[in-house]
Amino acid sequence: MTGIRLHNTLTRRKEDFAPLDPENVRMYVCGPTVYDRAHLGNARPVVVFDVLFRLLRHVYGAEHVTYVRNFTDVDDKINARAAEMRSAGDARPLEAIIRALTDETIRWYHDDMDALGALRPSAEPRATEWIGAMVAMTRDLIAKGHAYERDGHVLFRVRSYKDYGRLSGRSVDDMIAGARVEVAPFKEDPMDFVLWKPSTPDLPGWDSPWGRGRPGWHIECSAMARELLGETFDIHGGGIDLQFPHHENEIAQSICAHPEGGFARVWLHNEMLLVEGRKMSKSLGNFFTVRDLLEGNWSGGWKVPGEVIRFVYLSTHYSKPMDWTEEKARQAMETLTDWYSKTEDLDADSQGRWAFLLNLFNDLDTAGAIGKMHDLARDVARHPELKYAMEWFGFGFPDRLAPDAFRVKMATENNGADIVRVSWAGSLSPSAKRILMSKAHMLSSLRAAAKETKDFAPVDALKSSLVAAGVEVRMAKNEIGLVPGPDFDPAKLEALK
Repeated sequence: MTGIRLHNTLTRRKEDFAPLDPENVRMYVCGPTVYDRAHLGNARPVVVFDVLFRLLRHVYGAEHVTYVRNFTDVDDKINARAAEMRSAGDARPLEAIIRALTDETIRWYHDDMDALGALRPSAEPRATEWIGAMVAMTRDLIAKGHAYERDGHVLFRVRSYKDYGRLSGRSVDDMIAGARVEVAPFKEDPMDFVLWKPSTPDLPGWDSPWGRGRPGWHIECSAMARELLGETFDIHGGGIDLQFPHHENEIAQSICAHPEGGFARVWLHNEMLLVEGRKMSKSLGNFFTVRDLLEGNWSGGWKVPGEVIRFVYLSTHYSKPMDWTEEKARQAMETLTDWYSKTEDLDADSQGRWAFLLNLFNDLDTAGAIGKMHDLARDVARHPELKYAMEWFGFGFPDRLAPDAFRVKMATENNGADIVRVSWAGSLSPSAKRILMSKAHMLSSLRAAAKETKDFAPVDALKSSLVAAGVEVRMAKNEIGLVPGPDFDPAKLEALK
């Protein structure tokens, strides 16, 4: 069998992946802090590591792969959001507000990631469920001389771990010179980081040997990974923004607490996300949540199906910055529309699975795999293989191509003028879909010409023919939509020129 090769951030080279135990392959990915909707950048690692999860299950068997992705539900941002809710009139105790807020945000997250076709992980631990394990690990680090307590804080002694900086490739002194680190009177060294900190009476807290308090961010993932996957496991993943300090700190505290283990053997990091060539920012007006796109509340103004978002993500290799653009979304919509049209009435055939899986075995080359799927789409005889590839890749739910009652099958610009859409609620033959799309573009072209000549008779004639064929015509200022009704007869449209 062809083996999986992955680029290991820790060694800075591509390596053959050999799990510690093929019967128990284990992966941990850092999950969200649950205080608000997931934005486009948050969702990229979800889709990337979903594909890796699928690949591991394909090779080793679904029952032999454990994927853990956590929820951070204790954090200053969560506390701040809850305080805002209380100030706005929520009379519940702060801890009740926090629980309701985090529960709701987790539901949102599941809804949004489900819409992107991501499989649920094997386990999704909440940090607040593992406070005891965090306290135990912190106590162990103090006992071994790797941590110390000052004024109710417990801090990790960074210089006690000689390999600190190996993951990010920087020395401790370089990090101090180039990074913003919190200077506090209770720190022995500016680079030391918090394992435990005190809580004021009005904030969530738990009893500990150092007083009532709460865990630092980094210790959460170390404790949960150890409890659920063991002291050594196969893969740890996340966005490149977590490489330092979060992942660097995870390694240091985990190996110092359990020197007999190795923590994660392979580290994978996906690169950052841009929007229209720029860093996503609310001040630039290009900050979008996944839900914004699904519901059309973004600069593009149209509802972007989850599969389209997924397609755009996977069209760029995970190790490269990904630029989200409206043009890419429209092209992805066209491609998926075409592929569904070609495979809708076919049975999936796995005969040619290696055509796209070989790319995934090579460091999760999703862009290359999609290229192979384009090849399959061009060969009529291989369309059953294309359907298998689509279903394998997470593009296997055409009934959810849009989040509303209709399946919005196309949204493309026509000569820089109208947005053209064709929607339907039931099933249509591929030929009927092509006829409808052709007439939609014809109507758009006629309207563009009529705006110049002021002669709208050809537009009205085509509209009448469409209505006579059982098609509802929806025309807005810059948009044309066709919705076939129950009496739609495509034969009445075929002869129209």
